Amino acid sequence: MITYDRLFIGGSWVEPSNPELLDIASPHDRSVVGRAAQAQPADIDRAVAAARVSFEAGEWRLTAPAERIAVLRRFNALREENAEKIAHLISLENGSAGWFTRAGQPGLTRQANAYLKAAEEFGWEETLVPSDPASPVRSVVRREAVGVVAAVIPWNSPFSSATSKVIPALVAGNSVVLKVSPENSLSMGFLAELLEQVGLPKGVISVLPADRETSEYLVSHKDIDKIAFTGSTQAGRRIAAIAGEQLKRVSLELGGKSAAIILPDADIEKAVAGVKFGSLLNNGESCIAQTRLLAPRSRYEEVVTALKELVESLRVGDPGDPDTFIGPMIRPDQQERVRNYIQLGIDEGARLVTGGPQIPEGLEKGNYVTPTVFADVDNSMRIAQEEIFGPVLVVIAYDDEDDAVRIANDSEYGLSGGVWSSDEEHALAVARRVRTGTVTINGASVAFDGPFGGFKASGIGREYGAVGLGTYTEYKTITV
Repeated sequence: MITYDRLFIGGSWVEPSNPELLDIASPHDRSVVGRAAQAQPADIDRAVAAARVSFEAGEWRLTAPAERIAVLRRFNALREENAEKIAHLISLENGSAGWFTRAGQPGLTRQANAYLKAAEEFGWEETLVPSDPASPVRSVVRREAVGVVAAVIPWNSPFSSATSKVIPALVAGNSVVLKVSPENSLSMGFLAELLEQVGLPKGVISVLPADRETSEYLVSHKDIDKIAFTGSTQAGRRIAAIAGEQLKRVSLELGGKSAAIILPDADIEKAVAGVKFGSLLNNGESCIAQTRLLAPRSRYEEVVTALKELVESLRVGDPGDPDTFIGPMIRPDQQERVRNYIQLGIDEGARLVTGGPQIPEGLEKGNYVTPTVFADVDNSMRIAQEEIFGPVLVVIAYDDEDDAVRIANDSEYGLSGGVWSSDEEHALAVARRVRTGTVTINGASVAFDGPFGGFKASGIGREYGAVGLGTYTEYKTITV
């Protein structure tokens, strides 16, 4: 049994305002695997106050960028040393299959290194050459920390979401209050233990598990200067409204309903094999999952048959079993949500190719759903338009390339997407027409040097690399 009975506030473990601990249930069998304190508004006040004092004192923000980078490199190395434990904790509390949590560890390293490389090359202070040679002044442009950052992350991929916000915010010199989901109290408690060891000044970082009401209290706090949020589009709209009312800086990485366009010349076997990872990663609980599969009518049944064979070959079960590809949903309500969407697809008239709303046999004690594929789906159906956040795929037929692009863009979302073709340059041309923040060609992985984020209802702003780092800074111009 793992227990965190204190809260990590301002770099120290302190008694919570409410001593009652939350039971952390295993998604696999709903047994209690840990207990953890949960932050209340009073704890938020303490964390924000510590962050404000530390920021105004300037010990961290006035530290040279090279020294801040060195501290975060120590953190990254410490996390690498504990990769196996981190993967285990996430599987334990999230139900994410072990292959996914282990495979994600090198990605965390690349994610962090991309930020740190960008920080080494960043224009923290530059003197501009006057556009008018006769100008009597010169301009010194600085990039300075925004202030106190409220970083709010979801439960589905906690270390990745934390890395995408904490590292750039700290490297830029900000103080940070990281609000994590109650479900992730164990892995994020361990994250706090790692941050405690790297030498950050007092007050600079807090890590607090808390419910939605307490999260709203945090983002509404008068001493928060910037909100960095990853989560649902519905919650993002609420946060954007709060930020607008209070003129806080805000970045939002929200939901998706991404399309993978399989062009007529694609290698269907390779494309469908790519779906295994691009569409069903993390049990389907991923904002970037490409769950709308667009297939040409000339090869439609070939795609559907290959998908059926793929999905039926995937083992569903205990996330701790090395042979498991798809684990349980994180909570019973999420399990019920996904099963309801499967039933909705049947009711809407889509063809059930494989799967269904039934719970997999022998897995009734956990939050399991049966991986499902629907064919004969019209893009106007709810199962094609709404984010399900589970292992449910829909296959949509298109007439020609223009029709495929139209269908891909016919969504309120625009976070991710993919194109499959034997002609890479042609695939690139199609990708340029898709209105989404990230497009992968032939199953390429998402890179961390370029910006990541969404069009339309998938968010505001960008993360990763130099662009992501820049969102945690303010410009200051000094004329001399």
